[in-house]
Amino acid sequence: MKERVFELDQLKRFDENIPQKIAVYQSDKSLAAMWCLEPGQEVFLHVHPNADDVWICIEGEEGLYFAGEGQEIKIKKGMAILAKAGQTHGMRNTGKDRFVFVGVSAPVPVETVKL
Repeated sequence: MKERVFELDQLKRFDENIPQKIAVYQSDKSLAAMWCLEPGQEVFLHVHPNADDVWICIEGEEGLYFAGEGQEIKIKKGMAILAKAGQTHGMRNTGKDRFVFVGVSAPVPVETVKL
C-alpha cells in the first residue's frame, strides 16, 4: 500500500531562494508533483502541449494564477485549477504565508515549454 498512499505534509520543503518542486509519484499514465512556494515566489509561465495539468491547492490563502493572455485568477487553499493540454499557466504566491499545491498531469511523459 505504501506506493498508493502519500503523506504530503512529510514531503513539503521550502527554500527562501527558489520554489521547490517535489515528486509525489509517477506511473506509466500520470504523475504528481508538489510545489512549495515562499511569499513572492512563482511558478514560471509555461504550457504542456501534450498533457492536462490539474493543480490542487492545499495550503495558502493568497495566490495569483496566470491563465494566459494576461488573465489572472486569485487562488487559495481548497481550490483546484485545470490547464488543458496547450493552455498557458503559472502562478505567484502573493500572500504573506507559504503556498502549497499538488499538480497532477497526464498523459506522461509530460512536455513542458517555458514562455
